[in-house]
Amino acid sequence: MVVLAASIVSKSGKVLVSRQFVDMSRIRIEGLLAAFPKLVGTRKQHTFFETENVRYVYQPIEALYLLIITNKSSNILEDLATLRLLSRLVPEYSYSLDEEGICEHAFELIFAFDEVISLGHKENVTVVQVKNYCEMESHEEKLHKLVMQSKINETKDVMKRKASEIDKSKVEKNKGDKGGFGPLQSLGSGKIENSLSDLSISSSGTAFGSGSGLGFSSDVDSFPTKSKGRPTSSATAPPKGLGMKLGKSQKANQFLESLKAEGEVFLEDVQPKLGQSQAAAPPPTDPITLTVEEKLNATLKRDGGIGNFDVQGTMSLQIRSKEDGHIQVQVQTGENQAIIFKTHPNMNKELFANENILGLKDPNRPFPTGQTGGSEGVGLLKWRMQSTDESMVPLTINCWPTTSGNNTSVSIEYEASSMFDLRDVLISVPLPSLREAPSVNQIDGEWRYESRNSLLEWSILLIDNSNRSGSMEFVVPQADASAFFPIYIHFMATDTFSKLKVTNTIPLKGGNPPKFFQRTQLITENYMVV
Repeated sequence: MVVLAASIVSKSGKVLVSRQFVDMSRIRIEGLLAAFPKLVGTRKQHTFFETENVRYVYQPIEALYLLIITNKSSNILEDLATLRLLSRLVPEYSYSLDEEGICEHAFELIFAFDEVISLGHKENVTVVQVKNYCEMESHEEKLHKLVMQSKINETKDVMKRKASEIDKSKVEKNKGDKGGFGPLQSLGSGKIENSLSDLSISSSGTAFGSGSGLGFSSDVDSFPTKSKGRPTSSATAPPKGLGMKLGKSQKANQFLESLKAEGEVFLEDVQPKLGQSQAAAPPPTDPITLTVEEKLNATLKRDGGIGNFDVQGTMSLQIRSKEDGHIQVQVQTGENQAIIFKTHPNMNKELFANENILGLKDPNRPFPTGQTGGSEGVGLLKWRMQSTDESMVPLTINCWPTTSGNNTSVSIEYEASSMFDLRDVLISVPLPSLREAPSVNQIDGEWRYESRNSLLEWSILLIDNSNRSGSMEFVVPQADASAFFPIYIHFMATDTFSKLKVTNTIPLKGGNPPKFFQRTQLITENYMVV
């Protein structure tokens, strides 16, 4: 069997789309297609006819004809099977079966025809396979886009909340300043404490509010664009009304621009609906910043069991000034025996093994400084955990598709372990190609249909002791159960499997231990149900 060409023509003989699969001249294909309307009018009992050299096999599609031209030695049954497959593909790419719709999607149709017929011979493919080949979809790319869009939405909510807080703070400050200027140190202390509280920074050592006047001055300088109060002005300026004149648009815009300039730093913040704040990543103000991060990769089987479960963690250090570089870090590890810790080659391994202290082999050598602009800092420690124990899985998904008549009802249930409180949970369920959004009958959380990528996104802002389990039910046209897999899951937590905590910093040259704060987070890198 050799298919010479596949074409779509109007009943008046106008050629809309034509794809040739063998070498033939333009004059010949135009002649064959020009003869088709004249020949089809004389044979109305069959959907094929032959000429001296070729065979036409055709099928009416509303006001159009879909036809394939083959040689006379081809198998007519194979020709009809090829024609039926092409007729099922055409509505998938052109919802409007008229001249305008076909011409608008001409290239998509040509690409689809190429997947069905190769060098004149029919490929053993289905409609679903052809669509997948043409779209070249990547579930990792889909998930990445979903995660980025979720973070962008979170950032917008954070900026709105901060702008609202600025306005409220200005009104309160303006009321308090009507009797005159208050003590500047007290005002600076309030700014810093409020800023630290909003940014959810957990500091060790003495709080900023108990420092000296000079300490307040430097701390205020370190937050030039994040101060929630009115900026300090000259003593000659009248206190009444000045804050409102400066702040309503100019100051709020400065604050929003500062948030935007920080990029992904503030994307890790949690939406204010939770009532709890997550440790965000603003520019460090403490001399030392220690970041503990774990990345989770897991593949869960739809019928139960674990295909892969891998946790990789790192601990990094950022030091602002050279004076604080001569230190050691005292840590406390959890009781999980499955976790294997490895120190950096420059670290004293025996000191960590015996006393849980991270320090350089050469105590006279300081840690590198000036890492505040980087996102990772200096690596001190890394660890890894692999497991086949299902009790270690933070979140499991059960998906039950049930077909009844022309519809498929899908019930999805999640169960979260009590080990972690999960935040920004996003469950992405692939769907078959739909003409309209699925019918969601019940859901614990919120949902969104991504029509372009044919994804149903189920989002839960926070999973804690109040909602360790939840479910969703939706209905779509009849589809195979495998069409709803793999399910991709994204979430984050402010606790880790290692339970690693920094308890103290030890100065090697004497003096008080420098202040530090610790960021801790668990994120999913590739978490799916297959």
